[in-house]
Amino acid sequence: MSTLSGKTLFITGASRGIGEAIALRAAADGANVAIAAKSDRKHPKLPGTIHSVAEAVEEAGGKALPLKVDIRDEQAIVDAMQRTADAFGGIDILVNNASAIYLAPTDAVPMKRFDLMFGVNVRGTFACSQAALPFLERSDHAHILNLSPPLNMDAKWFAPHVAYTMAKYGMSLCVLGMAREFEDRGIAVNALWPRTVIATAALRMLGDAVDPKNCRSPAIMADAAHAVLSASPDARSGEFLIDEDVLRANGVTDFERYAIEPGQPLAPDLFLD
Repeated sequence: MSTLSGKTLFITGASRGIGEAIALRAAADGANVAIAAKSDRKHPKLPGTIHSVAEAVEEAGGKALPLKVDIRDEQAIVDAMQRTADAFGGIDILVNNASAIYLAPTDAVPMKRFDLMFGVNVRGTFACSQAALPFLERSDHAHILNLSPPLNMDAKWFAPHVAYTMAKYGMSLCVLGMAREFEDRGIAVNALWPRTVIATAALRMLGDAVDPKNCRSPAIMADAAHAVLSASPDARSGEFLIDEDVLRANGVTDFERYAIEPGQPLAPDLFLD
């Protein structure tokens, strides 16, 4: 299939950024989207809430279910998955997008930040995948997509921010293991990562290292995710995909439209040589 019409997606961290973009791209096909995030009220420094994204999903042609969920809370996840299945008749796709970032050397990482990254990135991804499993097993179009990088074991990607790298790679390890574990259940499990830095709220964590003009918009990740998720689960599983490569394989040749400022040099993302 080349459309997500009628399919149900459960997207974590979908109140802004890449999660929101994936939700809106799916909505354009007429998909059902569960918007799972903590932001149910306006934040003074961050854009978007589950309600504003739900409204945008409906305007784009989809059906929305805003869910206030802290993915560190196991019962909240279980309840949210059940509410989604009750509302839309099942769950076809889980997008593990929610992630916490703190780029700092070992002696500068408060354990509260360490626990947050592992609670959201690793535990949250695992818990959401576990809770979605009974519903995905009943779908004929079952996908799990983690927004996480290829497993590049070069020490240069660990030394500057070992805590974050371990937490982010935890999401990738879920892909590695679950793809094999679920291969007989008809569930595809893949990872998707951007070639360049994406202009989202997380960009401020990089400080002055990356100027937004040297970034791409979340739309490139949304289009790449759509290409992966609209394909049959038999097409690929256990792969660590890069947005540009996915889109090129689907005939996209113009990437300037994704640039925040076309013509500017682009900043490569972490973990890619």
